[in-house]
Amino acid sequence: TAYCRAGQGRALIRMGDTADGVALLDEAMVAVTAGEVSPIFAGFVYCVVIEACQETFDLRRAQEWTAALTRWCDAQPGLVPYRGQCLVYRAEIMRHHGAWAEAAEDAQRACERLSGQPAVGMAFYQQAELYRLGGEFAQAEQAYLEAGRWGRSPQPGLAMLRLAQGQVDAAAVAVRRAVEEANVQVAKARVLGPFVEIMLVARDLGAASAAARELAQIADDLGAPLLRATSEHATGAVLLGAGDASAALVVLRRAWAAWRELGAPYEAARVSVLIGLACRELGDPETAAIELDAARAV
Repeated sequence: TAYCRAGQGRALIRMGDTADGVALLDEAMVAVTAGEVSPIFAGFVYCVVIEACQETFDLRRAQEWTAALTRWCDAQPGLVPYRGQCLVYRAEIMRHHGAWAEAAEDAQRACERLSGQPAVGMAFYQQAELYRLGGEFAQAEQAYLEAGRWGRSPQPGLAMLRLAQGQVDAAAVAVRRAVEEANVQVAKARVLGPFVEIMLVARDLGAASAAARELAQIADDLGAPLLRATSEHATGAVLLGAGDASAALVVLRRAWAAWRELGAPYEAARVSVLIGLACRELGDPETAAIELDAARAV
């Protein structure tokens, strides 16, 4: 019954009925946490629920269930695949919260525990993201390629790596294709943020603006705080790129507050940079300096 409820919940989420889907997943988890489900099925339900949380950008719920899965795995040492996937989920959450060293350790351990299994692609992707954010581009590229070999698309991370390397044309081609291939809302939401950033650097303001509007619509549909923060961030960047610093500042302040509420210091600091640039455009160098100093400190 728990297995079926998890499957139904995941299907409803994919069909766009997030509220009813999550309710079914919660029902399945009640049986798991009450000890009514055998270990193999419990591990499956845990993974399905956490994947659904990440799919719907429910960062807080994902964090809570990942902590529960970690405790459960500690009591089930024989279930190595679940322990590996648990580390992948935890690495992604820690990356969002700015604990990059701990996230890197979990990603590495996940790569080792999932070696030879398809799920190792997820571990390599998280490892690649951390390398990219840390400026270790050669290691990031290798990890993205490994993710691709194991069936996990290296996008949009690889496109963002190309952008960081100054290969703007390559980044634009890759991220455009990734958006075209994303045929469901949730999949598209994951690539629209990077798409906006790359299009702004590529000086395609029209494409960036259209993508920001689409992202805002998806954020409204799903109502996830993580997605709302991403949307406000993208919209503010587009307004700044269009030369409307005053309007950009209003939206960027909301984005900064949203990232701070989610406990995502790196993303908040990136917004602070844009706020600083907007203040500079508005002739307020003192506030600009404060914002940029704050971002540098983070």
